[in-house]
Amino acid sequence: MDRLLEIFGSIADTETTAYLLEQEFVLFGLAAIALLGLLSGAIGPFIVMRQMSFSVHGASELALTGAAAALLFGLNLGLGAIVGSVIAALMFGVMGSRASQRDSSIGVVLAFGLGLAVLFIHLYPGRSGTSFSLLTGQIVGVSEHGLAQMAVVAAIICGALIALYRPLVFSSADPEVAEARGVPVRAINMIFAVLVGLAAAQAVQVVGALLVLSLLITPAAAAAAVTSSPGRAIGLTILFAEIAAVGGMLLSLAPGVPVSVFVTTISFVIYLVCRAVATLRR
Repeated sequence: MDRLLEIFGSIADTETTAYLLEQEFVLFGLAAIALLGLLSGAIGPFIVMRQMSFSVHGASELALTGAAAALLFGLNLGLGAIVGSVIAALMFGVMGSRASQRDSSIGVVLAFGLGLAVLFIHLYPGRSGTSFSLLTGQIVGVSEHGLAQMAVVAAIICGALIALYRPLVFSSADPEVAEARGVPVRAINMIFAVLVGLAAAQAVQVVGALLVLSLLITPAAAAAAVTSSPGRAIGLTILFAEIAAVGGMLLSLAPGVPVSVFVTTISFVIYLVCRAVATLRR
């Protein structure tokens, strides 16, 4: 209890926060989480429109498997997370092409992937804190190379979303009519599944596999509560995700607790406020 009070008291320690903001590794982390906020805001509304929240959870857990394998074999964690999440997304797309099969297929692959992740983490001979960071995130551990990798992935995802915007919105809103109009719905579904996997892999490095939904889903769900326009939803989601991501990072500096604690809290508060606004409108 004393430690909890100490954490709350240190949030207002602006002197420590200002000092840490002068450190290079903190600036790298701040840039990385701002990129993740932009990325989450751009792709989140489509995830909510397509009702793919469980897919995001599955991709993040398989990103954990890929990162754990990379940790065990001495490879790049970010690359391992990307490979794991993209493989998961492709498997979800192939095995769950029908809506009736989607949840069960994700559950099957998710359970198998988690079993492998537990095995890889158990076999890892290094510090337990390194493997624990895969679950809770370690934003201050983002290197210059990791930041560059995140920027490249974010550019790929945002570029693809811009290029596919119209058919993606159409196929998300009414896939049957879109397919009848000649939109390649299946191809778009597979491409979007890969984009979700890439986004989940980046989020795992920041907030951890357990809390990916706090950035990829919660801000988009909050925006969906107050607007039905896809364009406005994307704008609001980016705003909400940046507030949660950057605000959570700044609040976590002085207390020294994982950034995911504050990111999830801010996201949830924003969601509650938007739900209250929607209720008042009705």
